[in-house]
Amino acid sequence: MSGTVVVSGNPRAGSRTSTLAAAVGAALGGASAVIEVGELGAGLLTPGDEATAAATAAVQDADVLVIATPTYKGSYTGVLKVLLDRLPANALAGKRAVPVVTAGVAAQAEAAAALLAQLLRELGATVLPPLPVVEADLPESQSIAHKYAASLAG
Repeated sequence: MSGTVVVSGNPRAGSRTSTLAAAVGAALGGASAVIEVGELGAGLLTPGDEATAAATAAVQDADVLVIATPTYKGSYTGVLKVLLDRLPANALAGKRAVPVVTAGVAAQAEAAAALLAQLLRELGATVLPPLPVVEADLPESQSIAHKYAASLAG
C-alpha cells in the first residue's frame, strides 16, 4: 500500500478542484501520488496505455483515496468515470475513500458527492464523509481541508 493518493477528475489539470483535492490529501497526512485524470487524455481509452496503467495501479495500491471532481451535468466528470471504469470489481476493497466535489451551489455539490460515494462503494471502498464544496469557497481550500481532516480525527 502506498498511503494517500489524490485523484483529480477535472478534465483540466491544475484546476481549483485539483488544488482542493491536494489540500485534503496534505491535511490527511500527505499524498504519495497525485493523479490528474485530464492529463491522461486519449490514453484513458487506449488499451495498454502506460500512464493510465500507472494511474490505476496507484489507485489500487493506495490506503486512502481522495477522489475529487467538479460537478458536470449533475454528477462527476466523464473522465473520472472512465478511469474508475478501468478498475476491476472490488478494486477498492479495504481502502478508505474521500469524495470531494465542487459545484456552483451546495445542492449540486451534495447531490454529485452522493453519486460519487455510491460509485466508490460499488468498487468496494469504505467511503468517508463526502466533502461537497461551493465554488465561491474554493479560495479557502487550505482551511476547508484542515477542518475536514479535523472532523475525521474528532
